[in-house]
Amino acid sequence: MTLRFVYTALIVSFLFLTSCKDNRQLKNEAENNNFEQVENPTNKVLLSSEIKWEKLNPARGDQSPQAGTIWGDRNDEVATGFLAKFVDGFSSPPHIHNVTYRAVVIKGSIHNDDPQAATMWMKPGSFWTQPKGESHITAAKGEENLALVEIDKGPYLVQPIEEAYDNGERPININASNVVWLNSKHTNWIDSNSKAELSFLWEAKDSKGLFIKLPKTFSGSLQSDRSVLHSVVIEGELNYTLPQNQETKILDAGSYFSSTNKAIHSISTSKNDVILYIRTNGSIKIN
Repeated sequence: MTLRFVYTALIVSFLFLTSCKDNRQLKNEAENNNFEQVENPTNKVLLSSEIKWEKLNPARGDQSPQAGTIWGDRNDEVATGFLAKFVDGFSSPPHIHNVTYRAVVIKGSIHNDDPQAATMWMKPGSFWTQPKGESHITAAKGEENLALVEIDKGPYLVQPIEEAYDNGERPININASNVVWLNSKHTNWIDSNSKAELSFLWEAKDSKGLFIKLPKTFSGSLQSDRSVLHSVVIEGELNYTLPQNQETKILDAGSYFSSTNKAIHSISTSKNDVILYIRTNGSIKIN
């Protein structure tokens, strides 16, 4: 093998590797640009203190839990998210719903299961689903009991167990201690330099739901690339800076931020980890 051949081979190899690197870099830049080119931001914030409360089930009068709408309208045929508040010792009679719902415990302890099931108290950060038509009870204990409830389509109604039926779905109860977290080594939705984690919870048609866990002293962004992003603070306090006016607001548990277009959400944490619940019809990137 001549020296010239070796020299030529090294040059070809170098050019090939450089080309591959450049292609990867261009691909990464294109993906980043897909997120970063944002015009006319639609970012919105709703603090927990601004939520308006009403009876979740007016037919029960003073025994009804309280409900505070975050997005949508549970009385209309639209996707909706609302907070449900239960007093200490609350226990519903067996009942069914006309729509399937998903829920996340934010505060206190909540039990949701078949009327004959042993009590299983779910703590903050737990996730459950309740299929439509299935008889169940909901109970709560603690000074303050709060859950996020979401549906894909309303209206959300409470109906008697005499109308119960099996629609083929099965309930899911995931205790907070059983949530499986993924870091940047397991998903490209998290930047390699970030210590954030996520957990995929569900996917249906063009929507999906997930948890995001941000470590204390995190400072960065959550970028969304489609027309729907709903996010509720489940645990901790989040500092959120609105791009429209650079105002920073402190979002405690039960607070909410959203966007209706491609968006960059500037966020940070202070002393504690923060857990977010996110519903989106696209993908996200945490930097």
